[in-house]
Amino acid sequence: MTSPRPARPQADATSDDAPHAAQGPDEPVDPLDIEYFEDMLREFFGPLRDCYFRPRLIHADRLPEHGPAIFAGNHSGSAFPYDGMVLDSLLWNRHRGDPSLKCRSVYETTLSHTWWMRPFGIDNFWRRGGGVDMTFDNFDRLLARGQRVLYYPEGVPGIGKGFARRYQLQEFKTSFVILAARRRAPVYPIYIVNAEWVIPFSFMIGWVDRLVQKLGVPFLPLPAGPLAVLFPFLWYLALPARMIFVVGRPFHVAQLVEELELGDPVNLTRHASREVARVIRDRMQERLDYYVGRYGQRPYQLRSLAREWRKAKGRRSLMVPFTWVWTFVTHSRDRRRPPARNFLHRWLRDWDLFGYYLPLGWFFLALTRRWRRPPCGYRGLSDRERRRREGRYHWHLKDHPLPPPR
Repeated sequence: MTSPRPARPQADATSDDAPHAAQGPDEPVDPLDIEYFEDMLREFFGPLRDCYFRPRLIHADRLPEHGPAIFAGNHSGSAFPYDGMVLDSLLWNRHRGDPSLKCRSVYETTLSHTWWMRPFGIDNFWRRGGGVDMTFDNFDRLLARGQRVLYYPEGVPGIGKGFARRYQLQEFKTSFVILAARRRAPVYPIYIVNAEWVIPFSFMIGWVDRLVQKLGVPFLPLPAGPLAVLFPFLWYLALPARMIFVVGRPFHVAQLVEELELGDPVNLTRHASREVARVIRDRMQERLDYYVGRYGQRPYQLRSLAREWRKAKGRRSLMVPFTWVWTFVTHSRDRRRPPARNFLHRWLRDWDLFGYYLPLGWFFLALTRRWRRPPCGYRGLSDRERRRREGRYHWHLKDHPLPPPR
């Protein structure tokens, strides 16, 4: 477990659509919390990543240090994006100490608006790690300011394809094609191998997905979904697949548009953008199949895992997924509260986390979040303050831009 630290003051916002309260509606603001991100990597996620998932980033030298650029990865087909978290941390390792070089991920806002879809329910987790709400305008503004953007062109269907369709790229969205051509931003494919095996028991049935979509849930993996409803910690379960990330050679979309004779790259038609997206998808599928054949035959590499277990003296709890809820959540809470008075107090003050291991514990967790005071819950906060702390707001860069790049 992590060591506690003194509490730090936290700003609460008063506007429904502003990342922080102290800023006016047009003042620059960045929810990225590099100190939190670095603490998490240093204290537990970095060791967990290296011992458990044992990732490799191949051909990282192909990636530019500055943008604009789009890093396009294939989704693993798992409901929980451990592969994205691992990749983001590997990219950061190449530029530690310089927040201006932090890749910005664009993500679906549902991941922030629904508390159980945030990693272990941690408030505003995705934005604190550098994420930006996925809108066309936000994507465009990130590239216009020269950012390197981590993007998954399959979108939600890529996550919801299930294990039976592993490594089968779903139809690509066209927004990245339009913006890459407009901003002359190269698209660097990143082929993700073995992450499909993190959750190899996630299967999709069309009529089930259509039914749950009426309830606002994009898909329901079977049998993993119902099991996770019964025991919440199973939602975050991951098997120790050794993740391989291979950086491919870039696609220059404007040049590709000209080669395919599809008109003006700056003003692509809907047909042209779909055709370019299809061509990029087909070429990425071909290379992904090649890398799966090369690196994906032994996804777990248990001998490697056993070696890491022997070396991980003093941190073996990080190699047991059942402990991750406690580790992630207490680390986040410890940043906002005084140190524990003693060993017993250290455990008892987080009694609500045992709800993750109770049958139907989601109801217990939801109630304790309402009853407990910050940083363990939201008792005493107004609805506006709670939304701000949780991250349940829409962040539009046109209204709340990022600070100017250095």
